[in-house]
Amino acid sequence: MKLKGIEVKTAQPRERPYKLADGGGLYLEVFPNGSKLWRLKYRRPGGRETRVSLGAYPATSLAEARTVKEVLKKQRRDGEDPALLRRLARIEAKTSASNSFETVAREWFEKRRKVVTPSYYGKLVRRFERNLFPYLGKRPIGEIEAQELLVPLQKMETKGIAETAHRARGDCGSLFRYAIATGRANYDIAAALKGALTPHRTKHFASITDPAQIAALMRAVDGYIGTPEVQAALKLAPLTFVRPVELRHAEWSEFDLDAATWCISGEKMKMGEPHLVPLSEQAVSILRELKPLTGDGRYVFPNVRTPQRAMSENTVNSALRALGYSGEQMTGHGFRAMARTVLDEVLGFRPDIIEHQLAHAVKDPNGRAYNRTSHLPERRKMMQAWADYLDSLKRDGKVVGIRSAA
Repeated sequence: MKLKGIEVKTAQPRERPYKLADGGGLYLEVFPNGSKLWRLKYRRPGGRETRVSLGAYPATSLAEARTVKEVLKKQRRDGEDPALLRRLARIEAKTSASNSFETVAREWFEKRRKVVTPSYYGKLVRRFERNLFPYLGKRPIGEIEAQELLVPLQKMETKGIAETAHRARGDCGSLFRYAIATGRANYDIAAALKGALTPHRTKHFASITDPAQIAALMRAVDGYIGTPEVQAALKLAPLTFVRPVELRHAEWSEFDLDAATWCISGEKMKMGEPHLVPLSEQAVSILRELKPLTGDGRYVFPNVRTPQRAMSENTVNSALRALGYSGEQMTGHGFRAMARTVLDEVLGFRPDIIEHQLAHAVKDPNGRAYNRTSHLPERRKMMQAWADYLDSLKRDGKVVGIRSAA
C-alpha cells in the first residue's frame, strides 16, 4: 500500500529503526533520534540485493523520492547500476570541487605567500575574493573559457578599477600556468586575453627630481615638527630610498649600526629576496638618536597607538602633506624615483648599481640574478655620496655631480 504524506510527516521514532514501505522497493527508514531517510531497495546484476539512499525527509519530500525512484529504476531496466552511478557522481562532485577555480587559486596563493610580502599577499587574495571568485570560484578550472574570464575583468573596468583588472589578468596567467603544471588545466586562457582590456597607462608615484626643488624639500624635512619617530622616518626615507612598507616595518634586529648595514628579510621584500642596505654616516646617526626611544621594542618606527605594530602606512605621506607637498608633487615612494634619477643623471653612478640598491630584478652578464651582496663596496660608496649630496643641497644648494666635476 502506498504511503500517504501525513503518515510520513507524523511517523514517530521508536526504540529501534523501522521502515515504512511505499512499494516498488521505496521505503522510509525512521531512526530513534527522529531522523528519516528515504531508501530504495533493488537487486543488482547477478541477483545481489542492495540499497541506495535518496535523501532525508523533509528536505526530500515523498513526491520527490518517488520521482528519483522512477529515474533509478529506469537506469536499472537499461542495464545500469544505480548505486554505482550515484557513487561515481559523488566521486565526480568531489573531484570537481578539488579542481575548482577557487580551490586551485588558494593552493597557488600558498605558493605565492612564501615569496611575496604580507601586504602584497593580502592584496592578491582580496583581488580574487572580491572580483573573480563570485563569478568563477566553483567552475572546474580546466573547463573555463577565455570569454568567461573576460566577463569579471570587464566588470572591474566598468567599476573604474582598470589597473586592478590588468593586474588580475596577469595573476590569472600565473594561476593557469600552475594549474597546467599540476595537471588540472591544459591552456593559459589569460594569455588569450592579452589586448582584450582597455589599455591602461601606469600611474607613477609622484616625485621631485630637480636638484633645486630637492634642496627645498630636504630643508623642509629637516624643519618638520612632529614626533621623533616620524621625524626619523621622514629623514631616513630619502637616505635609504627603500619602499615605504620596508621602511615602516623596519625592526631593530635587522640593523648592525657598527657595521652600518640594514639587512631586510626576503619575506618583507617585493621580489622575495633578502636585501642589504648600506647605511651612510648620516643614516646611522639618525638611528642612534632614535634607539633610546624605541630600541626596547620590536619596530624602529612603532605605531603611536599600538607599539606592538608598525607605523601606519600613511604616516610619511601625511608628514609630507603637513610640509605643504601634495600627492601630485611628492610621495614616500617618490624618494626612490628621486634617488634613481639623480644618482644616474647628476652623480653619474652606473645604472646597474642603482638598480641593485633599489632591489630590482637585475641579472649579470652570465644571467645570474641579484643577490644581497652584489656590488656591495660600490653600493656603500654610492649611498654615502648620495647622503653627502643631499647635505650639500640643504646647506647651500650647490649642485655638483661626478660627471659635471669631471
